[in-house]
Amino acid sequence: MPATVVMGGQWGDEGKGKLTDLLAASADIVVRANGGANAGHTVQTDQDTFALHLIPSGIFNQNCLSIVGAGVVVDPQKIIEEIDDLESRGVSLAPLRISARAHVVLPYHLFLDALDEAQRGEGSIGTTLRGIGPAYSDKTGRRGLRMAELIDTDVLRYRLSQELPRWNRVLERVYGAEIIDGDALFEELIRYSARLRPFVSETEPIVADALASGQRIIVECAQGAMLDIDYGTYPYVTSSSTSAAGACQGAGVPPMGVDRVLGVFKAYSTRVGAGPMPTELEDATGQLIRDRGHEYGTTTGRPRRTGWFDAVAARHVTRLNGISDIAVTLLDVFDVFETIQVCVAYDIDGEVVDTVPARADRLARARPIYEAVPGWRESTVNARRAEDLPQRALNYLSVIAERVGAPVSLVGVGPHRDQIVQLSVKPGTVVAGVGA
Repeated sequence: MPATVVMGGQWGDEGKGKLTDLLAASADIVVRANGGANAGHTVQTDQDTFALHLIPSGIFNQNCLSIVGAGVVVDPQKIIEEIDDLESRGVSLAPLRISARAHVVLPYHLFLDALDEAQRGEGSIGTTLRGIGPAYSDKTGRRGLRMAELIDTDVLRYRLSQELPRWNRVLERVYGAEIIDGDALFEELIRYSARLRPFVSETEPIVADALASGQRIIVECAQGAMLDIDYGTYPYVTSSSTSAAGACQGAGVPPMGVDRVLGVFKAYSTRVGAGPMPTELEDATGQLIRDRGHEYGTTTGRPRRTGWFDAVAARHVTRLNGISDIAVTLLDVFDVFETIQVCVAYDIDGEVVDTVPARADRLARARPIYEAVPGWRESTVNARRAEDLPQRALNYLSVIAERVGAPVSLVGVGPHRDQIVQLSVKPGTVVAGVGA
């Protein structure tokens, strides 16, 4: 059976982990494709609530493998903390595999990230300071250290002797910062190496063999498509490709092996960090959305910026990624709203625009053009079937499907596993039923 890509359709934090957890129940392999410890997925199971940053959300299904793909940059300290936390709470890590080709986030990457962000001053991007950008920069500059080298003591020592002097010169001469002691760094990494060695393997043949034998693979993307390094709101983006194509690259899945791209969108918009967000609400309505949606970062704890659903950005993402169907999460946040707004176009310097401009400064000047949709003013949290949802809630989903250009197949009405409704809302129609 071909693979399913689960990708975020906005600026991240859309609830991809919960959807991946749901789909993983019937999957053979879940592969995390990109990003690093700057990303976070919250999954609420019957056992507890878990915040994952590097380990795929499929880890809670012990019948499938959970693979950290080659496109991920792995902070060894963070993934060990995550492994230890899961094991202490009764979750087996036996299904975990880490690609030997995945790059390593080294301690000096975190220093460089913080120093570079501070140097930007008012032009700072708002990174999570997890060293992600410098790690990907080393990767594309062909100076990176991969998991395969981390777990080989002799190779690790040699690579550090080649790379650390260069970065120490940068730290000292460019930033005026203290240099890193090579012996201390080596000893630290050796400890990480010993802990992670059992999990590291050549994962690409595992994925290829699974596809060839018809097994079901879920590819889990980190962050959201509007943070894509090529097609997001550059330069206020992440350092990897968060697209469906990037998911294939990072997971080791050929494009022809994908038959479904599930785009995950919140019923509204959120963003963490700097960068344009046309529908942002810096008022009591925005705060109400934040409070009802518990919009605080899984990784950083920072309050997220909130706003109305941006259908212009959503359509941009849907068309670029060939999204086959949509999951809308946190619909219940709007249960108390009398009227809900949907952004259907931008007014940029007097021009009506129906797509996302390449330049962030133009998008920052965009004034949203809204379509008002009546709210339903009743609880949806107990809905388990399409027919349990209020008609006006279905109508709102129909507006999203029409404006985005893809059917809505799943709707989240709360944080629990069972608070996901399967339905079919196609563009321009409301058809209650089952089909995911």
